[in-house]
Amino acid sequence: MASQTLTRERAINPYDVSADALYTEDTWREPFAFLRREMPVSWRPESPFGPYWSAVTHETIQEIELMPEVFSSSWKRGNITIAESINESEFPNFIAQDPPIHTAQRKVIAPAFSPGQMIKLEAQVRERAKMLFDALPVGETFDWVEQLAIPQTLGMLCSLFDFPFEEWRDLKRWSDYGSGVSADNLTPEYRAEWMKQMGEMLARFDRELDARKGMPPTDDLLSRMVHSEAMGNLPALERLANIALLIVAGNDTTRNSIAGLVEALNLYPEELAKLRADPTLSANAAQEIIRWQTPVTHMRRTATRDVEVGGQLIREGEKIVMWYISGNRDESVFPNAERFDVTRENARRHIGFGHGIHRCVGARLAEVQIAAVIDEIVTRRLRVVPVGAPERLASPFLHGFNAMPVQLEQD
Repeated sequence: MASQTLTRERAINPYDVSADALYTEDTWREPFAFLRREMPVSWRPESPFGPYWSAVTHETIQEIELMPEVFSSSWKRGNITIAESINESEFPNFIAQDPPIHTAQRKVIAPAFSPGQMIKLEAQVRERAKMLFDALPVGETFDWVEQLAIPQTLGMLCSLFDFPFEEWRDLKRWSDYGSGVSADNLTPEYRAEWMKQMGEMLARFDRELDARKGMPPTDDLLSRMVHSEAMGNLPALERLANIALLIVAGNDTTRNSIAGLVEALNLYPEELAKLRADPTLSANAAQEIIRWQTPVTHMRRTATRDVEVGGQLIREGEKIVMWYISGNRDESVFPNAERFDVTRENARRHIGFGHGIHRCVGARLAEVQIAAVIDEIVTRRLRVVPVGAPERLASPFLHGFNAMPVQLEQD
């Protein structure tokens, strides 16, 4: 039996699902539907990012996530994205670590999102949402991403860091570089600019970290880092990596769900009617848009030994990409999965924030931010109407938008 397993023919993926065009052209659904039906785990021998395995069903992705000792997140083995060439495998943030380092560093960050802290953070979130909606024009075209999604999420991030809000454009630029996974970015020129931008970010945040060292500990994330044993004396590259992680996680994912909400409500206007009839559905609707949009398209792991998953033999050292965007469309878990349904009973089963030990530490804050935006739309009796096609992000890593022209209509 062992010899049969070792010589088993690999299921060859006919699609390169890492291609930017699938996401910019919004044509990713059918390739993943095919893979879920025909080959839940498949091998792609060629891509701009090299060969890779794909896991595309909800069950298989969860199985991989729950075996961190077999499927490593460590930067030493590769990366947490398909594109290890972006950072030459030298970007050791805490989610690009395995236990016990991951466990110790995560414990530093997690208290910032405790129930007690969330009470204070939710009040800030709702205050910012009201302020931003107050400033939006009714009946005029504007960019929903630029004027609502980005300042909503970056405003919260500035609060978490106790960072000057007037510098939010710097945070956005560094976030874009920190998450810049694309075949177009696999060039020496991009690498040089990436190094420049990350160097500027580290220099700016080192000033903040140095200031915190001379102050008593507080609740902000930077203070938690410098006053902790696990993260208080990180070398420069680890400081850089962890700051970039917090910026990307606190910005890109939530803002892309908030933008995806506009598209979902436009495709399914009856769901807005349901929310108006029962505003308490906003929390579930927030879960549903995270499932439906899936702002993090994938995460990657590397096999620490030969292992069989989904009927396929994964060899030690090979990378397997967990396509969350596909797992969240798995009809065996989410009936009529393509539909955005604010009353979906199992919306919380989405894997948009991962699963197991690496599930997003700030997931609750993201949900609160999205729900606050939904509540403002509902209570103000607004319709957010797209004006032309959005500009979609060219990336197989983050599923989102660069721009989304809209107009507000008020009933």
